[in-house]
Amino acid sequence: MHGANSSSLTPRYFILNGIPGLEAAHIWISLPFCFMYIIAVVGNCGLIYLISHEEVLHRPMYYFLALLSLTDVSGCTSFVPNMLCIFWFSLKEIDFNACLVQMFFIHMLTGMESGVLMLMALDRYVAICYPLRYSTILTNTVITKVGLATLMRSVLLMIPFTFLIKRLPYCRGNLIHHTYCDHMSVAKLSCGNVKINIIYGLIAAILIGGFDMFCISVSYTMIIRAVLSLSSADARHKAFSTCTSHICAIVITYVPAFFNFFTHRFGARTIPHHIHIFIANLYLLLPPTLNPIVYGVKTKQIREGVIRLFFREKDIVPMK
Repeated sequence: MHGANSSSLTPRYFILNGIPGLEAAHIWISLPFCFMYIIAVVGNCGLIYLISHEEVLHRPMYYFLALLSLTDVSGCTSFVPNMLCIFWFSLKEIDFNACLVQMFFIHMLTGMESGVLMLMALDRYVAICYPLRYSTILTNTVITKVGLATLMRSVLLMIPFTFLIKRLPYCRGNLIHHTYCDHMSVAKLSCGNVKINIIYGLIAAILIGGFDMFCISVSYTMIIRAVLSLSSADARHKAFSTCTSHICAIVITYVPAFFNFFTHRFGARTIPHHIHIFIANLYLLLPPTLNPIVYGVKTKQIREGVIRLFFREKDIVPMK
C-alpha cells in the first residue's frame, strides 16, 4: 500500500484531502475559517488576560470562563493551522502518530469544553440557589479540583481512541477526506472490525455529552424554580440575566454538535460529503469564535473591564 510500512498494514502517513470536490475553491474557503480563527484566538486570549489582570473578575464564574476560553483557543489551534496549510500550500501529508495526537487533542478538548459548560451551570445554580454560601462553597481549592477532575475525565475517556485506531489494519489506502484527523474518518480506512470503535465512541459520547447535558438540565430546572419563587419581578429578571451568556454558550456549542452528529448518523447518503466537512469544521470553530463575543456583549463586568483596561493603556502610552 502507498505510504505503508512493509512490515505491517500501518501507514507511515495519511493524506488529508481537505474538502473533496472543492479543491479549486480551497483558497476562498480558507478566508472565513482564517478570519474566525483570528477572532477566536484574539477574543479568548483577551478574555484570559482580562480575567487574570482585573481583580473584580477574580470570582468563580470568571475563573470557569477563563478555563472555557483556554479550552476553546487550544481546541481550534489543534486543527485550524494544519487545515490552513492544506488549503494554502497543499501540505496534505500527516504522520500516522501526529494524526493520532491531533485526533486525541480534538476529541479531548471537545469533551473538556462540554465539561466546563457543565461546571458553569453548577456555578450558576450555586450562585442563584445559595447566594449567601456562594463564596464558601466555590472556593479556589474546589474550583481547581473540579477543573482537574473534568480534565482527567476527558483525558482518560479519549486515550483509548488512540489505541483503538492503532490496533487496526489499514488496507483501503491512506487518503482521509477531511481537514483533520477524526476518529471515525481514520477508522473507515481500515479493513478490520471497527465495531468496537463505534461502540466505544457512543459510550464516550454518552459519558461526557449525556452526563453533562443531564447536569445542565437539572441545574437549570433548579435555577428556574428558585427564580420563579422570588417575589419581585426585578429580582427575577436580575437573577436570570446572569445566566443568559451561559445559555447562549450552551446553544452555540451543543446545537452544531447535535447537527454534526445527526447529519453523520442519518444523512450520510443524502447530504453531500463536502457539507459534512463544512459542518464538522464549524462545529469545532463556531463556539471558540462566538463565546468571547457573547460574554463580551452580555456581561457588564467584562465590558467595564475592557473599557478600564483600554483607558489604562491609553494613559500609560503618553507617559512613555
